[in-house]
Order: sequence, then structure tokens, then C-alpha cells
Amino acid sequence: MRPIDILSKAASAREALVKDRRHLHANPELSFHEVETAKYIAGRLREMGIPFQENVGGYGIVAHVGNDGGKLVALRGDMDALPITEENEIDYASKNQGVMHACGHDVHTTCLLGAAEILKSMEADLNGKVRLLFQPAEERLPGGASLMIADGALKNPNVELIFGQHVFPDMEVGQVGFRQGMYMASADEIYITVKGKGGHAALPHTCIDPVLVTAQLLTALQQMVSRRAQPDMPTVLSFGKVIANGATNVIPDKVMIEGTMRTLNEDWRQKLHGLITELVHGLCKSMGAEVDLEIRKGYPCLVNDPDLTAWSKQKAIDLLGEENVHDLPLRMTAEDFAYFAQEVPACFYRLGTSNTAKKIGAPLHTSRFNIDEDALEIGASLMATLAAKALEEY
Repeated sequence: MRPIDILSKAASAREALVKDRRHLHANPELSFHEVETAKYIAGRLREMGIPFQENVGGYGIVAHVGNDGGKLVALRGDMDALPITEENEIDYASKNQGVMHACGHDVHTTCLLGAAEILKSMEADLNGKVRLLFQPAEERLPGGASLMIADGALKNPNVELIFGQHVFPDMEVGQVGFRQGMYMASADEIYITVKGKGGHAALPHTCIDPVLVTAQLLTALQQMVSRRAQPDMPTVLSFGKVIANGATNVIPDKVMIEGTMRTLNEDWRQKLHGLITELVHGLCKSMGAEVDLEIRKGYPCLVNDPDLTAWSKQKAIDLLGEENVHDLPLRMTAEDFAYFAQEVPACFYRLGTSNTAKKIGAPLHTSRFNIDEDALEIGASLMATLAAKALEEY
């Protein structure tokens, strides 16, 4: 099937794509709570006549389109939302107070449904089978990808390669981006409780001030990273939550801080765990405080298969034109798609969603994130193209 045929099919499905996306956007659900989202996906798959299995790795759904006897490739779309209150003034704004599709997973799910419909329409011509992975819980550890893998989502029979896409407000609608090899960072969560001895703020000599210890600790951690990380090992250590529940005249007994650690090198990641542990315990002890430290190991670095990604980029050029396909820089954000990429050759790429003329382009994870819905056709078309062409020629 020629690229223009797939683009035409996506254009014909625009009404359904917009309807699906707006329903999902208006009814977001948090990680591990995607009950109604999964029901909606299941209903749409039934309408298309596509067989599927529910409750894979939580509320995940695994569906299939195609024919036995050829390759088996997979497409993945995640479905969970974020704890953000939407501020967009649109008819399909979130109905669930404090929950919003601010990372575009409504778009990912919609594009995968659209790709499913396109592939179903050409099923007789597919040289193999496409596994559709509707994944829950991307936004929270341990990550729905790891849970689906543990539940056999890549097995029986084994998936040979996988594609995933993510909305990208840094790029205009109609454009897409790829990067071979290392692309996204690992992500670990850090939880520290500094325990001192509280008391009257006017009598600090009678206390062990955990606020002061924490201030020294935060500075020391940042200095350690800036001095120990090599130039070719980008590293982020950020603390976004600090709770010191004292008062103007009260030194608290403890301070709790939470942060994230990101790297682009797995060996350095492991070494940094040890350096953080050593520094935290040593500094707190030297200042007379006790400390509890937990480093929750999160998503690994996301590494795109170089050959598959180069091939995918060319297919995107064939579909959309060379002027609309770009190379991407490294990102310190993280994605649990990395777990899939550890199991089979993978390509994770970006889908442009902004429209400067329409003033659409708010960043991800913000209360005004939205997309130009022309991206739905592009996303569905490219997913279907990559899957069909991979079965045929990769």
C-alpha cells in the first residue's frame, strides 16, 4: 500500500479520531486507575472487530491485527493522565477535577486506535501480525511497561520489534523527529528524611536543626554532581519537595525532601547511587542528625535501535516529506518505553503537536497543554505505516 493510501485512510477517519481523543481528554484517569479508559478502548476495538485481551499488567489491553505466518511487530500507546487541574477553556476539558491529560497520552491512545482501524482495513495485505499494546501507568513507578512485560505482553509468540510515539509541543504539527541510539535519561526517585531535635527557634543551641542540615545537604549534593559528573555524562539531580513543618519560632524534629536523579549512562547511574548514599549519611552524621534515605530505582535509559530508527526515519520521510522529518537532541526526561527497548529492537519517536498561528504550544505537564488535532492523522498514519512496512520489508 502506497503512503498516500494510508494518509487518505487517516483523513477519512478524522471524525472518529477527534471524537476518540476528545472523549479521552475529557475523562482522564490517573496511573493504576484507568478503569473507564480501558473500557472505552475495549469498546472501540469491538466495533472494529479486532480481538483483544484485557487486564494485562493492570488495565492494559493487548490486541492483534494481521495474519499468522509472518513477522510480529508491536505498536504501543499509553493511556494514563497526570494530577494537574486543567485550565484550557475548551468544550472537551477534563471533567475530573485535578486530573488532566497534560502529557498527551489521550493522543497516543487515539493514534493507536486510528492505526488499528487503518491496519484492519488492509489486514488481508499484511505480511504478518501487529500487536497493539494499550499501556497503563506510564507516569508512575514501577511503570506499566514493566508490568505488561512481566505479564507476557511481548511473548507467545515473541514480538520482534516495537514502535512508540510521543507528542512533542516543541515541534509544529505535521512534523516528526527521530534519534538513533541513546535518547532519553534514566529516572530514579530520591526520598530523604533528616531527623534532628526540634525546639524553640530562639534557643537553637538546645536543638539539632534539621532545616540547617537539609540546607547543607541540598547544596552538597548539587556540588557533588557538578564536580563528579564527567562532561560526557549529563546528569540531573533536582529536589522539588521540601517539608519542614515548623513555624517562625519552632525548629521541627525532621525535614522531608523528595527529588529525582537522571543520567544517560547506566554505569554512572549505579555509581551515583553509592555517592549519594555516602554523602547523605556522612554529612548528616557529622552534624549530629540521623537520616533515612531511599533511592527508588526507576526507568532505565531509553536507547533506540540505531538500524531500526534509521529505517523508520526514512519511512517517515517517504510518508511526510524530508522537510517534515527532523533529528532530535538528547532529553533528560524519561519514559518507561525504555523497558520495551531493553527487550526487543525499538524506535521511540516524537510527533509534532503545536501550531504557533493558533497559539497552541503549551509545554507538557502544564495546565494549558493542548494539541492541534491535525496531529492525530499524522500520528495514526505513521504508526500504521511503520507497522505495515516493517512486516513487509524490515
